[in-house]
Amino acid sequence: MLEDIVQNVPRARHAVLLSADGLPRGATEGLAEKDVRTISAAMAGMQSLSRATAHFAGPETDRQWSQTIIEFSHGWSFLIGAGQGAYLAAAAAPDVDMQQISFRMHRLVARLGNNLTSPPRVNSEDDAGTRNTGTARRGGSGDSGFVLADLDQVIADVQGARHAVLLGADGLPRGATSGLNRDMADTISAAMTGIHAYSRVTSQFAGVQEDAGWRQTVIEFQHGWIFLISAGTGAFLAAAAEHDCDIEEFTTRLHEVIPKLTPSAAGGEGVAHA
Repeated sequence: MLEDIVQNVPRARHAVLLSADGLPRGATEGLAEKDVRTISAAMAGMQSLSRATAHFAGPETDRQWSQTIIEFSHGWSFLIGAGQGAYLAAAAAPDVDMQQISFRMHRLVARLGNNLTSPPRVNSEDDAGTRNTGTARRGGSGDSGFVLADLDQVIADVQGARHAVLLGADGLPRGATSGLNRDMADTISAAMTGIHAYSRVTSQFAGVQEDAGWRQTVIEFQHGWIFLISAGTGAFLAAAAEHDCDIEEFTTRLHEVIPKLTPSAAGGEGVAHA
């Protein structure tokens, strides 16, 4: 059944069905068994971290994850729920029809529905103790130099934009918007560093190409979006928005502000090589 995706979607490359604990349940032809195991483990790890960041996208108690999309210079990787404790991953070339591959993936999940149930939900019980951690810290000592005014302006200008954090490859935050306290920035930075590492592991799944570069990872929840994009050598920008935000406008503004935040990005080093 997995072959339906690669056979009916032009430029689709591979598909893997995996369990929540990272064990492969099936894969399309052309993938080595070792690669299938690697992809399954990486996707499961990334999904676990993605769920942990749900509160960054918004305070709603119903925080159901919808999908994760990873963009490389040479292709795409997609991950969606495939029932209780299962996920479907697919890979495609850069010029794939995004709507078509999404339709085929969800249709396949529906066909698998006799054996798989609804995907896990992320709610207030899953994130006990984190519901209010996004509250701005007012007047806290040491925060004045942590707030990035240029990022604050983007959040203020784009309707539905929520927060943003600039972080280093070491997992430590370098600055954030004023609506985010330092503890939340620390938590999100650590999780995003792991998500980036898992994203890069899927590079070969998206296609083999010399000098392949990771560009961004997008996590969609029913209540909002999280974007992780390259911000120059050794730096990343994580940002969150409400679900009805104009994501094209938001991501454009984020890319425009990056050169003001990191010198390496201003020098044209905005793609992290996978």
